[in-house]
Amino acid sequence: MKLIGTPTSPYTRKTRVVLAEKRIEYEFVIDSSHEAKTQVPNYNPLGKVPVLIIDDETAVFDSRVIVEYLDSASPVAKLIPEDTRQRIQVRRWEALADGCTDATVAVVTEKRRPANLQSADWVTRQQGKIDRALKVMSDELAARNWCSGEFFNLSDIAVGCCLGFLDLRLPDLAWRKTYPNLAKLAEKLAQRPSFRDTAPPAA
Repeated sequence: MKLIGTPTSPYTRKTRVVLAEKRIEYEFVIDSSHEAKTQVPNYNPLGKVPVLIIDDETAVFDSRVIVEYLDSASPVAKLIPEDTRQRIQVRRWEALADGCTDATVAVVTEKRRPANLQSADWVTRQQGKIDRALKVMSDELAARNWCSGEFFNLSDIAVGCCLGFLDLRLPDLAWRKTYPNLAKLAEKLAQRPSFRDTAPPAA
């Protein structure tokens, strides 16, 4: 099994955390879709990472599809509940965290454009998504130990990777001070080997 991605991609990290939690061995191939010589489009026509190449050489892409495949591939540490209602709650958390990450990517991408081409309205719109997502995460987490249910699962992985990406790309966003319960969750997740070993390098 081979995973194509980058150490700073939050979606690649989500997949790597799941691989670690499921104790699945794989080869990590670092390839940025933004590089001129990238091979990513040869595996994913959308040109995005991560891409998982499974044993029959099938390319599985989009992190949500990959993690569902991985959770069914090994009985170790079930991360997506079997029960429909519980499963939908976990996937809802994942969608919320991924959406917050998408908005963060949009802000960073826009701010990398030449100053005269940047759209302040676009940045404000994306920042609003981030702010609303964080508030909902905090409100719904409340004083619970985990995002969804009584045990660590995919919802916590998605949220943890989202928060880690905020730290990496928007370090001035003081979300820990505003949402101490999310900060407590992030600190707890950071102690897990799967998160510790996949922490993105400072960029």
